[in-house]
Amino acid sequence: MATLSEIQKWLDDRLATLLAEYEVPGAAVAVSWRGEVIDAAAGVLSKATGVEATADSLFQVGSITKVWTTTLVMQLVDEGLVDLDAPVRDYVPGFVIDDEAAAAAITVRQLLCHTSGFEGDIFTDTGNGDDCVEKYVAQLAGVTQLYPPGEMFSYNNAAFSVLGRLVELVRGKPYATCLREFVFTPLGLTHVANDANEAILHRAAVGHIRPEPDADPVPAPVWSLMRSMAPAGAMLAMRPRDLLAFAQLHLDGGKAPDGTAVVGSDSVKAMQDRQVELPPLGMMGNAWGLGWEIFDWQGSTVIGHDGGTIGQGAFLRVVPEYGLAVTLLTNGGTMIGLYQQVVGHVLRELIGLELPPLPTPPADRAPLDDVTRYVGTYSCDVADITVSQDDDGRVWLDHTPKGEIAELGGKPDPVELVRLDGDTLITLEPQQGFHQPQAFIGDDGSGRALYLHSGRAMRRAQS
Repeated sequence: MATLSEIQKWLDDRLATLLAEYEVPGAAVAVSWRGEVIDAAAGVLSKATGVEATADSLFQVGSITKVWTTTLVMQLVDEGLVDLDAPVRDYVPGFVIDDEAAAAAITVRQLLCHTSGFEGDIFTDTGNGDDCVEKYVAQLAGVTQLYPPGEMFSYNNAAFSVLGRLVELVRGKPYATCLREFVFTPLGLTHVANDANEAILHRAAVGHIRPEPDADPVPAPVWSLMRSMAPAGAMLAMRPRDLLAFAQLHLDGGKAPDGTAVVGSDSVKAMQDRQVELPPLGMMGNAWGLGWEIFDWQGSTVIGHDGGTIGQGAFLRVVPEYGLAVTLLTNGGTMIGLYQQVVGHVLRELIGLELPPLPTPPADRAPLDDVTRYVGTYSCDVADITVSQDDDGRVWLDHTPKGEIAELGGKPDPVELVRLDGDTLITLEPQQGFHQPQAFIGDDGSGRALYLHSGRAMRRAQS
């Protein structure tokens, strides 16, 4: 096995070359093991300015924020102010969705582990005031319930803005203030920002996007998503070392380096306990805890989370049995490929744990003869997905965004699907370096799949 100093040398020698290979403008990495932390960085924070990335540069962590929001909620559980199995309406009376019975029944726990069942990709900008999360929750009134609360996993961004509002109401303070007072400060974090106004005080990365699928990444036109989605991961930014200080909190039973109890040990354990199992979805884990994603890798349990914002991508993996945490923060390009190389090398060399390969279409693909179970339209508030078969027997997935999502970008081209395994198909061509599995689950009563699941469940439309 390698030493941490050998990992440091590998990062110093190889990171810049790997960035060029995967067209990633800039990245920063940190590894925490046996009480020691190393970090490294390469590339630029923005191709427009040429400012070099350093280990102290801030990158957005995206949906890794959801674990921070969960920590704020679990602090309230520790204090006896919140019951995980109580209806969220006990704490957020203004929580209303289209299905009144579901709104009254959904629990805090279900929000935390993505089993609440309502449409979660609602990206509504309600301004930059301290009331933006409150306004966001109020506009969920017409959102559709996709399946009964607790029935299955479906990734839900909106749920975490509801949880952010819960924290605000119980604490009587804005979400950003709660993060700083109850997490940043007790952990002694120095390079962390709630928004662009705070990020500008540091060296901050700018996201990069590809104007066309084969184009070089260019700086994104805006720095972040809307503040109303901050509890879900729209804005939080930090250097890798500060992200690992947060991860270490969850390795040390909820205690800060000075021994201060930031969150209870029982809550730390509860966050890492399996709450719901997932279908095979490629990059996603095998199960979800409270906030944490859970991976089963070669007999080891790994916890973590990924995050994606406008042209930035973040990866965090923690192996509790080895006391190891590693994070990679990036600002564009083929970020998943870089993750496979960097995080894969760290885990393999330090603890002998192999990163599972990403799913790819089988070389000896079974023909898709009878696709009656799969074809049709699957619909939610933000998109329609139509699965069809052409005259040559090829199966296609056509994604049509709706509402505000449609306004953010154009309609993607149809993608061809082939069989991966059982009732899971997979995109034949990669998108951003990844072949996305599409799991067809359930039964609509006539043998057809009731849901199409790619991390988010979409219900078959009535026909």
